[in-house]
Amino acid sequence: MTRVYNFSAGPAALPEPVLTQAAEEMLDWQGSGMSVMEMSHRGPQFTSIMADAIARLRNLLQVPAGYEVLFMQGGALGENAVVPMNLLGGKTSIDFIDTGEWSKKSMLEAAKYAQVNVAASAADGGYTRVPPLQSWRLDPQAAYVHICSNETIGGVEYSFTPDASHLGEVPLVADMSSNILSQPLDVSQYGLIYAGAQKNIGPAGLTIVIVRADLLGHALPFTPTAFNYQVVAANGSMYNTPPTYAIYIAGLVFKWIDEQGGLPAIAARNAEKAALLYDALERSGLFVTRVARDSRSRMNVTFHLRDDALTAPFLAGAQARGMVQLKGHRVVGGVRASIYNAMPLAGVQTLVAWMAEFEALHG
Repeated sequence: MTRVYNFSAGPAALPEPVLTQAAEEMLDWQGSGMSVMEMSHRGPQFTSIMADAIARLRNLLQVPAGYEVLFMQGGALGENAVVPMNLLGGKTSIDFIDTGEWSKKSMLEAAKYAQVNVAASAADGGYTRVPPLQSWRLDPQAAYVHICSNETIGGVEYSFTPDASHLGEVPLVADMSSNILSQPLDVSQYGLIYAGAQKNIGPAGLTIVIVRADLLGHALPFTPTAFNYQVVAANGSMYNTPPTYAIYIAGLVFKWIDEQGGLPAIAARNAEKAALLYDALERSGLFVTRVARDSRSRMNVTFHLRDDALTAPFLAGAQARGMVQLKGHRVVGGVRASIYNAMPLAGVQTLVAWMAEFEALHG
């Protein structure tokens, strides 16, 4: 069996040991005689899987007391509606920091429920950097401030965390779908974190929500019960049937991260991979990244060829060498290498070697 280096932005590659264990347990999970997909979500086997996954996630992120960890459905796009439904309470406006396509999607959805204030935007610079804190124009009466911590399409990532000295009493909400678990994180700086699972956590279908307990209980009256955070928390994320198999895989991924040395070790590995690729781009005369140095994503490295006519042959050559899903998003074009936790260093080394070979032919 030959496996490719999968640079997909999501659903993304999973660690091979996780896939191997899941394959071994597909027909019989630990002597139960059942696949996890066949289990009752309220039976003792799955409730133990659920409890272990939540405990491992809390431990990895050092989630403080006073925060609920919820396993939900609907993805980050769904949370774009669910978050304002739950957090608006008596407020009427939300501050957004606009750093790209996913920020815009979040604003568009939130505008159905509240006034959207664009407190800062990177649009004028072509979404190539995170707006500096001093440019943010925040409303102290806003229900919350929303950021997308890593924009997968443009390859822009926050290198800082806004804290209470900048935000005052307004909670910080972050869409962390594409960089959660890529490095240590101070959860206490956030009122709410949400993330689709299909980048660094597991298969599509599971959504992670980490929410400060004092923010519960403020849902708008028309909020669907299954998406009311207070109800979900009170029912241990089992008010409705949870995405059981996705939770099982997520638990295996959390265990794998632990075995690698936890988030500090994962962060060091991610920094090494990103530095290798960005250094190659800096040296190149053929490839160029447009993202500012202080905002370059460690998860999604976006770049272009100076002659766009060479993009298609570069991608074809990459695929012939076992590297897939490198085509840039249709909004920005070019090339995008998503190098999440499960991407081994060897994959990035193979890509950098192909870039050098291609440049020798066409530079």
